[in-house]
Amino acid sequence: MAGHDATTTFILSELDQMETRQRARNGQESNDAASGRVGKPFNGPITPKGNVPRYYDNGFLYFVVSTLAFFVLAYTLHHLGYRVTLVAERFDELLATLNVASLAFCLALYVKGRCWPSSTDCGTSGNPVFDYYWGTELYPRLLGFDVKQLTNCRFGMMGWALLTITFFLRSVELNGAVVDAALVHCILLVCYLAKFFWWESGYMRTIDIMLDRAGFYLCWGCLCWVPGLYSFPAQYLSLHARPLGPVCTAALLALGLASILVNFLVDEQKRIVRETNGRCNIWGKPAKLIRAEYATEDGRKHQSLLLVSGWWGVARHVHYVPELLLALCWSLPAGFQHVMPYSYFIFLTVLLVHRAHRDDLKCRAKYGKFWEEYCRHVPYKIVPYLY
Repeated sequence: MAGHDATTTFILSELDQMETRQRARNGQESNDAASGRVGKPFNGPITPKGNVPRYYDNGFLYFVVSTLAFFVLAYTLHHLGYRVTLVAERFDELLATLNVASLAFCLALYVKGRCWPSSTDCGTSGNPVFDYYWGTELYPRLLGFDVKQLTNCRFGMMGWALLTITFFLRSVELNGAVVDAALVHCILLVCYLAKFFWWESGYMRTIDIMLDRAGFYLCWGCLCWVPGLYSFPAQYLSLHARPLGPVCTAALLALGLASILVNFLVDEQKRIVRETNGRCNIWGKPAKLIRAEYATEDGRKHQSLLLVSGWWGVARHVHYVPELLLALCWSLPAGFQHVMPYSYFIFLTVLLVHRAHRDDLKCRAKYGKFWEEYCRHVPYKIVPYLY
């Protein structure tokens, strides 16, 4: 799912040479200048077929502009006698519409992958039901735009942010004032998603993007499941927010914001190592790396850097700990009268534990003896001495 995995083995392969060859073949350098798109272009990891997906680093700008546009719309509608909180009141109808539209969109992606694939990273299993569920393309594009970036980031995660704000405004309407419980949830969630979009280029290198095809599993999940389930705490607090008091409010905000900071610092270590090709210090010492070799389906050999120091030397998925702690912090303001506000936290726990296992299998098959060496250096998957 979007925004919740930064796969441990980030790809720091020989992209300099690969990117140069790829750009020369496809004329990307001239296309970047002529496209008129905002943001610095960057490449994703090499696919099993040897392709290199192309993106533009403009996620944070998109987040800021979309959020500001939402508030301008809300202000304008208010003065015209309308309310954006109508979305919260009739959310069941919106969710039903999203469900139907998402199912149709996934069907269109299935047909596109069979008839007009965007790259050689495509194919079918012979089972139409499974192919609809899993997808027929790894990196489909529509009108030049990457489908996964549109569904996972631009719609799923951005929609989650705007829905949270909408449910918060609904809480203010119903209570006649700001309730600290709803405010804590809204602040933490929006700050978390601001961090996500700041780091969007890193997200495009995660297991969601690298491994999962664009089918029902991924696209319906981001178009329908994310707006529905992920917003459960905000939905509950819009109707049942109770005062927390200054001490609880400050404690939850401090712990939640600290979790976001730690999550950011973990990702930042990956970024620094990637940009310097491992020639950097981590926690004041030279980065410890394993240069893992692997081959793509076209027979070409590549190399990835597996970081075994800093945060990434603590556990292979140490970033899941602040992620789960943050989810708990923005759920606790709802109290303990109902399990609904904790649905996302429970789901995320199961998802991340399973994802850690799935990532281990993928990397073990990809890197072989290098992964075995990596696991000897970093034996714990998520929590040191526990798992």
